Amino acid sequence: MKAEVLQDHNIKSIIHDAEKGLSINTSEYLEKVVKSAGQPIDKVFDTLIKSALERVDETSPDWTYLASRIYLRHLYHKASEHRSENFYELIQILTDKKIYHTNLLKKYNKTEIDQLSLEIDTKRDLLFDYLGLYSLATRYLATDHDKNVYELPQERWMIIAMWLMQDEDKDARLDYVKEAYWALSNLYMTVATPTLNNAGKTHGQLSSCFIDTVDDSLQSIYDSNTDIAKLSKNGGGIGVYMGKIRSRGSSIKGFKGMSSGVVPWIKQLNNTAVNVDQLGTRKGAIAIYLDIWHADIESFLDLKLNNGDERMRAHDIFTGVTLPDLFMEQVENRGDWFLFDPHEVRQVMGYSLEDFYDEEKSNGSWREKYKECVQSDLLTKKKVPAIDLMKRIMKSQLESGTPFMFYRDEVNRMNTNSHEGMIYCSNLCTEITQNQSPSEFIEELLEEENTIIKKYQSGDYVVCNLSSINLGKAVPDDVLERLIKIQVRMLDNVVDINTLPILQAQLTNKKYRAIGLGTFGWHHLLAKKNIKWESDEAVDYADELYEIISYLTIKASMELSKEKGAYPLYNGSDWQTGDYFRKHGYDSNKWVELSKDVISNGMRNAYLMAVAPNSTTAMIAGSTASIDPIFKPFYHEEKKDFKIPKTAPELDHKTYDVYRKSAYIVDQRWSVKQNAARQKHIDQSLSFNFYVPHTIKASLLLDLHLQAWKEGLKTTYYVRSTSSDVEECEWCQS
Repeated sequence: MKAEVLQDHNIKSIIHDAEKGLSINTSEYLEKVVKSAGQPIDKVFDTLIKSALERVDETSPDWTYLASRIYLRHLYHKASEHRSENFYELIQILTDKKIYHTNLLKKYNKTEIDQLSLEIDTKRDLLFDYLGLYSLATRYLATDHDKNVYELPQERWMIIAMWLMQDEDKDARLDYVKEAYWALSNLYMTVATPTLNNAGKTHGQLSSCFIDTVDDSLQSIYDSNTDIAKLSKNGGGIGVYMGKIRSRGSSIKGFKGMSSGVVPWIKQLNNTAVNVDQLGTRKGAIAIYLDIWHADIESFLDLKLNNGDERMRAHDIFTGVTLPDLFMEQVENRGDWFLFDPHEVRQVMGYSLEDFYDEEKSNGSWREKYKECVQSDLLTKKKVPAIDLMKRIMKSQLESGTPFMFYRDEVNRMNTNSHEGMIYCSNLCTEITQNQSPSEFIEELLEEENTIIKKYQSGDYVVCNLSSINLGKAVPDDVLERLIKIQVRMLDNVVDINTLPILQAQLTNKKYRAIGLGTFGWHHLLAKKNIKWESDEAVDYADELYEIISYLTIKASMELSKEKGAYPLYNGSDWQTGDYFRKHGYDSNKWVELSKDVISNGMRNAYLMAVAPNSTTAMIAGSTASIDPIFKPFYHEEKKDFKIPKTAPELDHKTYDVYRKSAYIVDQRWSVKQNAARQKHIDQSLSFNFYVPHTIKASLLLDLHLQAWKEGLKTTYYVRSTSSDVEECEWCQS
């Protein structure tokens, strides 16, 4: 069969259609690409796209949209080889091929689907830049098992909307679907990557990551490893708290010196991360957290280093350290710090040190228990200068980016559900802070001749259900109130629709109905408003904007509770007592009224807001990642399969000055101030990266950590350090 070809008049027509409304001159480009006329259609499209991308730079960012529109034309052409334009027919075909879940046709009839197809607006495809469209098309659009193109971008948004609204009341369901489609297709928001990929399909779950708590027993350690392997297989990132596990040299069954500590178990999880990959696409992602007072903390902090004993290294996991206020005080005062074996503390003192926290700044039950342990003559302990441990933390951070920092006292002081539990650590990306507890093995029973039953008391196994507002688009278009209302409903529905491979995760999900509404596009928004990153104006704007987002999110969850009922553990929470509003100093009239509404009507979701890294979905939406400054105004995005030029969003002579100070040049002290301002309004936490030169003075990195802790941040994420070719900046000289 002869390959389809494009002639020069076809090429000119494609370019003429694609260049409409763009600030580019295509005459020279056209002269070059028409030479590809007569070649197979795939090769011509490839030439057209590559030639357009070659012209992308800081002065001509619109070439990326030309490339996107040409690529879009090619996508539509490829889809037409396998299907008609009929949306209902597409769902039938991909359901028959076992790509789409049968529920799409069971829950929606043909009349409803035909009605929804009229809402699909292909003009919104023009919102994608090339990198965004390429990422969506190559990773997330539904294909058949042979990777043939079927689903198109606007249909992905509609399928997600239909999937998330499938169980809504039928009288209002189509309206909710249309509203969700509006939010997604206008790129006002994005859903989490697992939801983007798996919604409406037969395989995979919808949640981004999970947090497990491992108890100090062989049963719990191996059960945890099995659970983590299941989640990793299904595409979830995992945070693991291992602070309850006894340290190296601890006793086992009364025999002293028998325990090998946490490092061997961490290496076991390292192997799980490598061997049980995420749906065949990448190795598993696991973050391990340990307390700074744990006797194994020094070997833990060396796990990611590139030198030393390889038997004591675990290069494929990520590390996080949980820090009480007292430790940071001792670092600042150059005081001593004491390390303990958690098992021995339980045996001798009768309590678990990790189960307490300071209820007030500089005062509380954790430091009381810690001082009791220090003063006890019955406990084995090691004294080290606190600053030496901090130096080891910072050395590892500059070499590997980790450990992440988790300020446990602040997290638990602000926990809206402290009546039901304790928060020991965060997740893989440091934005989730929710109650945790280990599952407890009860007994093993022989029920019938060949049936063995294991009974467990389920613990709180945290699930992260995420989506994010595109600040660079939603704020200028003044749609936050409309957007957040539908976004919270979408997230809440993820809780019920999701199929999780771990039963205790399913139970925890339903108990708390926790969601994580976040944001991206902060630098994009600052550029559009001409607000410099290093300014009080940016800090004040973060404070003002995130208070608005918080208000609208709480209101939306309250209204859902009025409609569908409060989450099961609402009674006794800070929401129900009104303490949430008092702790946050929300005393204006509108907040007082909302507080009354919450107390009267309840909250649908125990936890509400969390700012995730969301770099991939921000890329699809054509904005800047999360709360981060841009990498550079112009750079090349590189992955295993591509290298694509990328400019800052809406880069022109008006926005360039705000974008000019990029990630590694901007003064990180201003980033801390901004995040402290927004953290006040976020009930969970945020993924906050430090961007520093590799030559940074230790004293300055220490000052950044101390500033973050003092100003009330709950967590910090990576310390990202540069190579020496980065432009020097004033702040790193100070």
